[in-house]
Amino acid sequence: MKLTWKQIEPFVKSPDPKARVVLVYGPDDGLMRERAKLIGKTIAPDLNDPFNVITLTTDQINEDPARLSDEAKAFSMMGGSRLIRIEGGADKLTPTIKEYLEEPSDENLVVIEAGELSTRSSLRKLCESAKNAAALPCYVEDERGVSQVIRQSLQDENLGIDADALNWLAANIAGDRGRVRGEINKLITYMGDDKNNVTIDDVQACCGEAGAGSIENLIYAVAGANPKTAITTYNQLLGDGVPVIVILRSLQNHFKRLHYVQAMMQDGKNTEQAVKSLQPPIFFKYESAFKGQINRWNKPKIDRVLSRLNELEAQTKQTGMPVETLCSQALLSLSSMR
Repeated sequence: MKLTWKQIEPFVKSPDPKARVVLVYGPDDGLMRERAKLIGKTIAPDLNDPFNVITLTTDQINEDPARLSDEAKAFSMMGGSRLIRIEGGADKLTPTIKEYLEEPSDENLVVIEAGELSTRSSLRKLCESAKNAAALPCYVEDERGVSQVIRQSLQDENLGIDADALNWLAANIAGDRGRVRGEINKLITYMGDDKNNVTIDDVQACCGEAGAGSIENLIYAVAGANPKTAITTYNQLLGDGVPVIVILRSLQNHFKRLHYVQAMMQDGKNTEQAVKSLQPPIFFKYESAFKGQINRWNKPKIDRVLSRLNELEAQTKQTGMPVETLCSQALLSLSSMR
């Protein structure tokens, strides 16, 4: 079965019992591993349980294809269901998984962890089309998705967060889910038992290191005609594990906001009114710079920028494209535009 975006979180919390094999895949390695673990824990609460959890690699299964069926159909020595985790999922698993799905275990669950799989992937196609399997994608989340993770994680610790603090934090830690979780946990530890609400001062004090090479700094360097800072920050972001697609979509969002303000001003609003109408609002630290960019970027120039960013996003989805190099060249070009 092929899961839609709205079906993913409910499935992770309570997997469909008809799915005896679950493929968890995608470019966000941290999110993929997190979801695979949550699904696994619905079968075996302790993933280190040597009796009810077995971990195999794709290479091990290819060397001995019968091992998957043997492990997946074995009874637990301690009672209950068993979890079979397969790491490094790839298309060479497809024949073995296809054969297993013809007569899978009714009790034990197979969870395959894989990286990014194209729409042509035979393993992905198999798990999407089989009635007794499921394919669960894990794509890099935008700021809105990261905001939801932050808010929920803090609520679980009885912590609230101010709107400006949430906006800043989401913009500065967007990327791999593992990195997001690490920064949130650092913030929770920082808050301790003395405070019950997170402020902008708290997130900047605790997660300021994440902001040193932040997406916001990159965005304002590109739109502010500062190519040197743009490239330096871009390389920092890549080193921090922030995917190119997150950078591109953040830039697109910024230029769309500039485009919106230009449209509001054409309709008769002054600069202050147009900027204040933005939701979410511009973080106060960048408000002056944003207003300066309104005069620098007219609508035709913004249209050219958005067109270029859309082309780059399309290229990131093509196999074999040197996307990091293409993106750095584009950032240099955009930040040098006059």
